Amino acid sequence: MTVILLRHGVSTSNTAHTLSGRTPGVELTERGREQARALAERLAPLPIEHIVVSPLLRCARTVAPLAEKLALDPVTEERLVEVDYGDWTGRKLSELVKEPLWSVVQRHASGAVFPGGEGLADVQYRAVAAIREHDRRFAEQHDRDALWVACTHGDVIKSVLADALGIHLDGFQRLMVEPASISVVRYTPAGPSVWRSNDTGTDLSALATTPEQRSREPAGPVPGGEVGPAPAEGGGPAAGGRTPDADNENAQRPDSL
Repeated sequence: MTVILLRHGVSTSNTAHTLSGRTPGVELTERGREQARALAERLAPLPIEHIVVSPLLRCARTVAPLAEKLALDPVTEERLVEVDYGDWTGRKLSELVKEPLWSVVQRHASGAVFPGGEGLADVQYRAVAAIREHDRRFAEQHDRDALWVACTHGDVIKSVLADALGIHLDGFQRLMVEPASISVVRYTPAGPSVWRSNDTGTDLSALATTPEQRSREPAGPVPGGEVGPAPAEGGGPAAGGRTPDADNENAQRPDSL
């Protein structure tokens, strides 16, 4: 069985530079809606037979054009919801980078527990269990290999990829998962194999250097996935490096405006 792990498109949390987490009603930006339409055109020719989606609005919006083209009804899976960032939810990223927990998330993800929220190890456990259970169910239903889509969030996808690659969770920040990217995992009795990772097709704008990179400011992995710049309070890079939006980190990249 083969699953396409789809991250939702750019959301309004990008421009706000806040950690939206499970905040209800977070919409896609116009760029995000364009990405959703482009994904539908790109994926619709494939023999996709099922769509499973996080309960959050930005994921539902992302898969809607594809579901319409394929005449499929997406199935909501609560275990693919965004990380519960607890007390961090809704806060500005320029503030969060100053928290001691920020470096723990970067270097020791398996030990990171968000205050009032959940731990990243728990996120991986629920996400991997959900993906593998749906995959087994579809295998039993079709009695053959089938292709399906799971639309979810950056850290969720990274945790699933880390499991498929045999990488410890502490290393999952080495994986990049951009908005509207696809990653592909094939599950077999012998084990999983990763066929694609952070595939954005012909959109390579995230590879453009940022002002911080050109000035040799340090950058590092962060909650939610790929890095991307965001302004610090009072201007300039926050905490001595690039500050990403942990929900849709590429807010200031050309492809995310």
